[in-house]
Amino acid sequence: MTFDLTNPVFSDETKAREYLESLHWPDGPVCPHCESMNATKVGGSTARAGLHMCNACRKQFTVTVGTIFEDSKIPLCKWLLAFRLLSGGKKGHSASELSRALGITYKSAWFMAHRIREAMKDDGSPLGGPGKTVESDEAVVGGFKNNRLSGKVAPKKKIVTLIDRDAGRARSFHITHVNFDIVRNALVTNVDRSSHLRTDDARFYNTIGKEFASHATTLHSNREFSRGNGNHSNNAENFFSILKRGVVGTYHHWSVAHTHRYLAEFDFRYSTRTLTDAERTAEALKGARGKRLTYRQPSGIAA
Repeated sequence: MTFDLTNPVFSDETKAREYLESLHWPDGPVCPHCESMNATKVGGSTARAGLHMCNACRKQFTVTVGTIFEDSKIPLCKWLLAFRLLSGGKKGHSASELSRALGITYKSAWFMAHRIREAMKDDGSPLGGPGKTVESDEAVVGGFKNNRLSGKVAPKKKIVTLIDRDAGRARSFHITHVNFDIVRNALVTNVDRSSHLRTDDARFYNTIGKEFASHATTLHSNREFSRGNGNHSNNAENFFSILKRGVVGTYHHWSVAHTHRYLAEFDFRYSTRTLTDAERTAEALKGARGKRLTYRQPSGIAA
């Protein structure tokens, strides 16, 4: 798929389905029910396009079964265009913009965007490792006047972000408080203990840092942002600069229940920043399999 938004996969349903099949089935159709590769394409004038019959479990399926696209009434080509727009916008793409670009209702665009963010979630594998460096930092986003809230001030949200400096990966969490217990839990459950930890001078890091291979800080309170060779958390600071601009300039307000999905979106774009927009879109589309999202989904806030 090319960078050009006039690519037929964004307007032709058949080409969109064929492109998705090439991403999800590079070696041929795989049954989502039993994972067998012994399938036959169903022909006939009444058969749905792309329908296959599994010769092992005898169930029918298409490439959208078992993905966030399953049972969606929105054309697949519009889904692919939404993935491309959300993957390519450095500071995000609002549901209002998606609604106008795709010619669908705001409600459909909003739910579509959250399902795409669900596809963007990483696999949860540990960050860092032996000889690797992980940065940890916290930030507060929001807190400005929001017209959608009838001129009320949007509530501030506390975020902790972990940056695997060597792999170039980011993982962020919405937390209730910035304190020892919550930040430590985020670190020890997501970062390999053999990693080198780099943080600012928040006091609770002095104890947390003892659980890792090494720990070094910079004194942000003294306007110190780097010390020696690689002792800094500037990558996390850079991540927050884009994140905050996304909130202020694009989304304006994140609800508490869905903040973790917006964070997954920004994490994904940071972690794939060396890819082209086309390559990043392909990676996001690959993540659509095995993930479903309904309107009633639990909050992602860490307490």
